[in-house]
Amino acid sequence: MKNSKILVTGMSGLIGGIAGRKFAVNHDVSALGRSNVEGFPTSIVDIGDGIDGILPALEGVKTVIHMAGSRGNVPAETHIKANVTGVYNLFEPCRIAGVKRIVAASTGAVIAGYEQDEPYKSLVHDPDLEMPAQHPNITVETPVRPRNMYAVSKMFTENLGRMYSEQHGMSIICIRIGKVEIDDVPLNARNASVWCSHRDILQVIDKAVHAPDDLKYADVFACSDNPTRYRDIEQTNNVLGFVPQDSAAEHGF
Repeated sequence: MKNSKILVTGMSGLIGGIAGRKFAVNHDVSALGRSNVEGFPTSIVDIGDGIDGILPALEGVKTVIHMAGSRGNVPAETHIKANVTGVYNLFEPCRIAGVKRIVAASTGAVIAGYEQDEPYKSLVHDPDLEMPAQHPNITVETPVRPRNMYAVSKMFTENLGRMYSEQHGMSIICIRIGKVEIDDVPLNARNASVWCSHRDILQVIDKAVHAPDDLKYADVFACSDNPTRYRDIEQTNNVLGFVPQDSAAEHGF
């Protein structure tokens, strides 16, 4: 017998795909998205179009892993449809259906504006930097500094999640995900500072799914233990017990 039912959005993507397949080992996993996911029962729905088709997919589901969404250099309207309207269209049926926990993808890009300032500018852009013995980390308590509409739209996920937690008692954990690459290696110096390995992102998602029931809301950063990392993961350890297994140093960064 498998454990509780988990619905995963974005299973046709990288993170949703590896997460859904991992959880399928011990859980009853279904998918929701714009295309069929082979081997899994899939509700084919574009969450940006409305709530029709979402509520039936949540029958018996107590945990939702929301990894779907727009990213990259696309029109602002695309981010708004997927990451603002779409997130509301998912969270509201979750409330109605009695979903207890949503683990949702946010992004470390909500604080990317700090990379314009020292010491972060050199940490992420200077491959010849002589590493200081210590450097300050950006924490989840640090004011956000988004530099594009993608980051702004992901801030909505965090704000809506907090509201649903406060108003409806749901448990919402938003993960500020670093750079997760298909080949599981950092691509460049900047990438290496915020890189998150497949093992590490899976660990964060797993610990968020299985966190104590009384954890009602949290924002956490997800990065590997990279030498030039400036995003705080001590809080991720404190809240979820996350201990990174990988580092960009293993790949020459």
